[in-house]
Amino acid sequence: MISTKGRYALRVMLDLARNDGGGYVPLKDIAARQEISKKYLEIIVRDLVSGDLVTGVSGKGGGYRLCRRPEEYTIGEIIERMEGSLNSVACTSCDSQPCPRAEECETLPLWAEYDRLTHDYFYGKKLSDLIERK
Repeated sequence: MISTKGRYALRVMLDLARNDGGGYVPLKDIAARQEISKKYLEIIVRDLVSGDLVTGVSGKGGGYRLCRRPEEYTIGEIIERMEGSLNSVACTSCDSQPCPRAEECETLPLWAEYDRLTHDYFYGKKLSDLIERK
């Protein structure tokens, strides 16, 4: 399940893309438009900055902006930055220990297919696709 943190990160990224006037967008403006607590957004943008998805400047005229053009971001990379792996079960993750039952597991193909579909869906969608829908 995608948490509010992941969903709100997408909304922040979308807001930054839509309100890109060449400068930085103040967090208070994003919070007001998105009706999300500025305090909660501070946590979210900190993760987005550390993941090199957005850049921020503090002080007068400061705020946040995208590091790349909207069509260069996949929804999958944004969600994974906020949520971690999209894998549904640990045994399909590249980071997990090899499962001793993998050879005989009757459900592993089901999880692997589900994970592949989820990955392909989110990585097949660009931030710009969401902008174009409105």
